[in-house]
Amino acid sequence: MARINPEFTDKLKKYGAFNPNACYNCGNCTAVCNLSDEENSFPRKMVRYSVLGLEEEIKTSLDPWLCYYCGECSATCPREADPGELMMSLRRWLTTKYDWTGFSGLLYRSLAASITAFVLMAAIVIGFGAYEHFNLQTIMEYGHYFEKGAITIVFFLILLPNIIRMWWLTVIKPGNKAPVSAYFKALGELIVHMFTQKRALGCDDNQFRWFEHFILVLSYLSLLFTTVFLNWFTTQYMFIIVIGYVESAFIFIVTFDFVRHRIKKDLEISKHSHPSDLYFVIWLFLMGLTAFLVRLFIDLNILDNNVWMYIVQLTVLVQWATLIVPFGKWTHFLYRSFAMYFHRINELAA
Repeated sequence: MARINPEFTDKLKKYGAFNPNACYNCGNCTAVCNLSDEENSFPRKMVRYSVLGLEEEIKTSLDPWLCYYCGECSATCPREADPGELMMSLRRWLTTKYDWTGFSGLLYRSLAASITAFVLMAAIVIGFGAYEHFNLQTIMEYGHYFEKGAITIVFFLILLPNIIRMWWLTVIKPGNKAPVSAYFKALGELIVHMFTQKRALGCDDNQFRWFEHFILVLSYLSLLFTTVFLNWFTTQYMFIIVIGYVESAFIFIVTFDFVRHRIKKDLEISKHSHPSDLYFVIWLFLMGLTAFLVRLFIDLNILDNNVWMYIVQLTVLVQWATLIVPFGKWTHFLYRSFAMYFHRINELAA
């Protein structure tokens, strides 16, 4: 029997700006959403689940992840219930349910906790630099070790267990008994969505935003590979140096456009910004910009006299790797891709 929790919406409001209780079930959002079909009233089902506080039904559902937030449902809602922002808030809430550490929930709900965590990471980096007497070669060497270690630790200790928990909640717990072959058949869905997010193309007037996301994902993953495995900051190979410049430039150009829309609030999806949204785009912008400047300082032979530039870049990197990637909005990239994969597995099981 489903357990109703009328106080759930009050809890959910900490994860976003919306008013689900304003909904009087008119169906406008379902009429305009291309994810709706005869079997799924999208996103109205999630609105009703939220109003009733059916937490278990929401936890075992993949519906919030299937939404790419084109904003059309919110724009056409006569009661300004903002169903698009509700779906965004549910994704944040679900992220905290997958996270075994519970730390993402703390950061989503508390601005003070987030600021404290960012300041603490910055203090650790600066303190480490002071301990090493701001020796550039030593700090850069340890910075490179950190990049490699953070990728391994964050993935295997935090993200992988969270993905397994997501799988348990959305595939196994609902009783979808998919054969092993289904997991292999659906694998292409995971790869395609992870690199292209092709479902976003189904949203009206969303092609340019999809293209920006596509360029951003490719640039981010490429720069990660270039800095970690090709040693961009120390290499002498001109091809690698140029590629790194291009990748970092693309990152801060695209993210600058995202920040611009957040500030202007000129798009439906940019009208409401949770702090986690701003952390994500601002720190990704800083990642691209500071990486670009560090390499430029190296090529101009001025980094030795401007160690502070690498300290800034390392601070941004540490905050990104320890806070935003495992516990912030970056996880949407991972969870959404696996949601498409699990959704396809459920279809094959049915």
